[in-house]
Amino acid sequence: MRKKSPLLIGLRAARANLLPGLIVQFAMIAIVLAYYFCPAAHVGFEMLAGAKARGGYAFTVVSTAIAGALLPMLLTVLTFQRGKFRRENLPEFLFLAIFWSLDGIVVDTFYRLQGGWFGTQVTAATTMKKVLVDQFLFNPLFAAPFGLFCYEWKNQRFALAGLSRAFTWTFYKNKTIPALCATWVVWIPVTAAIYSLPPLLQVPIFCLALTFWVMMFSYITGRNEG
Repeated sequence: MRKKSPLLIGLRAARANLLPGLIVQFAMIAIVLAYYFCPAAHVGFEMLAGAKARGGYAFTVVSTAIAGALLPMLLTVLTFQRGKFRRENLPEFLFLAIFWSLDGIVVDTFYRLQGGWFGTQVTAATTMKKVLVDQFLFNPLFAAPFGLFCYEWKNQRFALAGLSRAFTWTFYKNKTIPALCATWVVWIPVTAAIYSLPPLLQVPIFCLALTFWVMMFSYITGRNEG
């Protein structure tokens, strides 16, 4: 059987999630519009910003664990397992909770660094710079390879043997490039929305989009791919 190209795999993943991806993007756009044009929504935004200001990284850890692990696990159990919890759900949940909590810390730190590099004032030029650095430097050079390495480790039941393949060009071509293709389809508009908001709201809004992304990320990194 002819092996599918990395680009085709990535586009297939993006197409399979096109509708939920569009929903998330429209939701992000709606949030940005509500922030700038709906005064009644400011109470909710102020509560989120206040919680992030008080909680700092602790807020990030808890919110990303809920968005990246708890909610997707509940959806999996309720939707695909007819409400029945299985033994394998526990290690899956623990992995997702730890991974996305750590990833949340990395993302939070990166957002802060971007604010230092380009400023925290929301302008079209600043937002564009942050999106470009986020999606075309940070993502392909660190975020996607690191995430795929961790998922590969999980998919082989946390064995270290053979994981060196994750640092090869073949792995990058067959796994990372498809992940990046699917990522860009969803996250370029999403990150544009995130960076269009003040710094204290960026992590909370990131978490709103994370539940969908975990589903898509799991699809790309499933054992039957490649």
